[in-house]
Amino acid sequence: MAGAGRLLWVSLPGPELTDSDREFLSVIDPLGVVIFRENVRDAAQVKALIQAIRSVPGSPRLIAVDQEGGRVARLSDGVPALPPMRTLGEKDVRKVEEAGESLGRALLALGFDVDFAPVLDVDSNPKNPIIGDRAFSSDPEEAGTKALAFARGLLRGGILPCGKHFPGHGDTSLDSHVDLPVVLADAALLESRELVPFRMVLDQEMPLMMTAHVVYPAWEKETPATLSRSIVTGILREQMGYRGLVLSDDLLMAAVARRGVVEAGLSALDAGCDGLLVLKSRSQALALHEALGKILAGNPERILPALSRIEGWWARWGASR
Repeated sequence: MAGAGRLLWVSLPGPELTDSDREFLSVIDPLGVVIFRENVRDAAQVKALIQAIRSVPGSPRLIAVDQEGGRVARLSDGVPALPPMRTLGEKDVRKVEEAGESLGRALLALGFDVDFAPVLDVDSNPKNPIIGDRAFSSDPEEAGTKALAFARGLLRGGILPCGKHFPGHGDTSLDSHVDLPVVLADAALLESRELVPFRMVLDQEMPLMMTAHVVYPAWEKETPATLSRSIVTGILREQMGYRGLVLSDDLLMAAVARRGVVEAGLSALDAGCDGLLVLKSRSQALALHEALGKILAGNPERILPALSRIEGWWARWGASR
């Protein structure tokens, strides 16, 4: 059975892999490593960094990046410069799929496995400080159609897409990086707007899904979706039938970090998340890894369902990478 580190996705501080980075990766043995701008100088250096990360002994790991287009793009060299998804979404489905495939091929050539895209949020609130033009459309069906096309393109290009941010971050007026947003829509509106793009892509293959650190009082009064079993397990897994891996958004974002990373991570795990993102803090990642290891040793049934899902998912999606 895999170790507790397989539940973790982490990041590194610089553009070269240091001895301390190697030790960190060896201790945690994470499933995923996420590349940020501070890891990037140019395409050749990124490719070398990824090769170095893969050379660290341990279990096979996935290398991921947030490369949507527009203002969310960690890479500028060696990949196509895509416009914001709102602009791309104005093109026909074939063009959107071609853009996804072009990006996928470029990311694969650099050594990546996963792109944290497409955004499945509906652009429904003009005051939204974090989504806005990152969404494909303000129309739920159009947003789903174009996001699905982009995901198909990434897959054709050899990259695993990750839909986000379930169950929808488009109608927020706060940024979950710095605050705890609340979507006050009633259940009927959430069903007919927020969930439409997610339902559309779940009819196809979406190997990864990322949650939103957002409260939806119509479904659960005070708990953000990432930490809500009624939303992650009840709605996404049981009602909607999702069978891929569910990743938390970064657990150090203010919307959930006030609980402390260990409490937030364990709550996300209990909610039904399979991947716990702890980014840009080695100490916090190690703290959560230690807590997970103790649970695996003393109360393994709390962790084994997620590890089992990861094992099955790897046989489907990861074994050929």
